[in-house]
Amino acid sequence: MPNDERNLETIPDGMLGLIPLESCKELGVKVDQYLVSWREKRQHQHETDPAFKGYRRDSYIISTSVPRFGTGEAKAVIKESVRGYDLYLLVDVTNHSLTYKVCGYENHMSPDDHYSDLKRIIAAVGGKARRITAIVPFLYESRQHKRTTRESLDCALALQELTAMGVDNIITFDAHDPRVQNAIPLKGFETVQPAYQFIKGILKNVKDLQIDADHMMIISPDEGGTNRAIYLANVLGLDMGMFYKRRDFSKIVDGRNPIVAHEFLGSSVEGKDVIIIDDMISSGESMIDVATELKKRKANRIFVVATFGLFTNGLEKFDEAVADGTIYKVVTTNLTYQAPELLSRPYYINCDMSKYIAYIIDTLNHDSSISDLLNPYDRIERIVSKYKAEQQQS
Repeated sequence: MPNDERNLETIPDGMLGLIPLESCKELGVKVDQYLVSWREKRQHQHETDPAFKGYRRDSYIISTSVPRFGTGEAKAVIKESVRGYDLYLLVDVTNHSLTYKVCGYENHMSPDDHYSDLKRIIAAVGGKARRITAIVPFLYESRQHKRTTRESLDCALALQELTAMGVDNIITFDAHDPRVQNAIPLKGFETVQPAYQFIKGILKNVKDLQIDADHMMIISPDEGGTNRAIYLANVLGLDMGMFYKRRDFSKIVDGRNPIVAHEFLGSSVEGKDVIIIDDMISSGESMIDVATELKKRKANRIFVVATFGLFTNGLEKFDEAVADGTIYKVVTTNLTYQAPELLSRPYYINCDMSKYIAYIIDTLNHDSSISDLLNPYDRIERIVSKYKAEQQQS
């Protein structure tokens, strides 16, 4: 795939419109800038066709707002016509930095608030758009994806609710359990992996890696994430290991059975650089525990990699883990809110996903296949080969 262009010969499926909610505004602006740049340069043999009306614009972002009443209730307002548009809505349900007033008290927005705002925007569209695609990087309620006792199935309900409101496609990243798409079998659902962006970010920031099975290894911190680790290990030609969590099923702490120990399955990690890869860093305790266990087994540098860096308990434990040599680098994406203090940490590698999202939107708006975008095998091979060639020259 070329760096800044895709060969899109099909006619667009409606005028393109982006609606990044306030929670996803920064990411949405970056996506918009890529789309404006590409379409300004792109030549198309059918560009005089009426279907290309509004194809080149200064911005594809639709002006919206979600004002609130003094009680905390809200409404969505779309400030321009979206009739016949191919709309892409972006929302970060984990962005806790936004606040609103409830009877004079400041209230931080929760995932429920962000999800409600997404529904308000869809309701304000009022069925006028040609197609609606919801891009929800961190899938709302994705950790409540199965029922183990008398409890709600929130993720499945949310997916059904969105599609009932008129959403045609849902795009998420690294879904906690992709099988939740079974709740909407007749609608589009894509879970995208940022494997290429992870490798690109690490190789850009660390120049002395030896990418072979003798010097490097991929680790899954639990049995649920093995597919993620297996894919990366196969693409890079490395060995893979995993931990499984031994839990105390007689207790429940913070809604979960507490972890008693992490048991390791795999070959020796002694002297090897290790990438621990997972879908999210929540409190970070599991990642640090796994890194500690790997250090006991004499692993070399440890890279903690996750799609979503939530850091719900702050960064102090990671600062300590880096200071004592347990962790070398922490790698996450900008798909969720990144606190300024996180971005300022010297050990943090930020993987920007805006260009990738822009590719997906650009391709889908042309009703073209995104299969090559969803499988980054060739792109990873190219960037690793380039990295090794540069090492040989230096």
